[in-house]
Amino acid sequence: MNEVLQNEQTVSTKKAEKIAYENNKLHKRLCRQVGQAIGDFNMIEDGDKVMVCLSGGKDSYGLLDILLTLRERAPIHFDIVAVNLDQKQPGFPEHVLPEYLTSIGIPFHIENQDTYSIVKRVIPEGKTTCSLCSRLRRGILYRVADELGATKIALGHHRDDILETFFLNMFFGAKLKGMPPKLQSDDGKHIVIRPLAYVKEADMERFAEVRQFPIIPCNLCGSQENLQRKQIKAMLRDWEKKHPGRVENIFSALSTVAPSHLMDSKMFNFVDLKVTGEAVEDGDIAFDEEPCAPPSNNVVRFSGLDD
Repeated sequence: MNEVLQNEQTVSTKKAEKIAYENNKLHKRLCRQVGQAIGDFNMIEDGDKVMVCLSGGKDSYGLLDILLTLRERAPIHFDIVAVNLDQKQPGFPEHVLPEYLTSIGIPFHIENQDTYSIVKRVIPEGKTTCSLCSRLRRGILYRVADELGATKIALGHHRDDILETFFLNMFFGAKLKGMPPKLQSDDGKHIVIRPLAYVKEADMERFAEVRQFPIIPCNLCGSQENLQRKQIKAMLRDWEKKHPGRVENIFSALSTVAPSHLMDSKMFNFVDLKVTGEAVEDGDIAFDEEPCAPPSNNVVRFSGLDD
């Protein structure tokens, strides 16, 4: 009997050790990918004050957690402040985020603005509210960033969000336009960064489970996620299941663009194109050639953040 119990205990211990190992490996991978994105796009610089926009969802929680880890290892100094916009949605558990942020000892600011009433008044019943809600939220967060002296605004969009937005713009907006990892706001006064640009959503889902973040659901306003985005998400998941590697190649293509082989005359001067007698990069491609594999990236890492 004792031998049976001892064997069960040994199995249980090994299982726990394996889970701990996998969780640690996940954390290292996330830190490495976020550090790489920060380095590739120069997202965070010495002396920055990074305002992390915290919604209460898995991605923004994960972003804050990873940035706090990287800050301890970074070769530069930067500050972090977490900001949540309480939009006064009915049933919003307003105590959850302050309690969590207080428990981890991070400076934070809760901005109270009743955008819920505005959206409900303007958008007809049954219509998607996400677009107007997002615009209102963005304007408020820009103002808060000014008030807090934040030099960078960090959002929790990940690789899947970027790909979905790319296809949404192409299929429904007739544009080759995505969601950049770093951008300047329309008024030219703010820099928005997306440090999770290289991170898969599945990894963020698992990380949230491991960390047991107090998730706040994004359905309090009664609005459903945009149907078109759901369709794109399903399409990408189906591709990845049937053709492993396809989604990864598409994502890589977003950073290996050849304007001379597209059709935008604002991006490439087709009008004045003349014979020069010199070879050019990304030259002619024969019609019967198979597409080549994407080149490997020469990664410039955010030094000190790989482990």
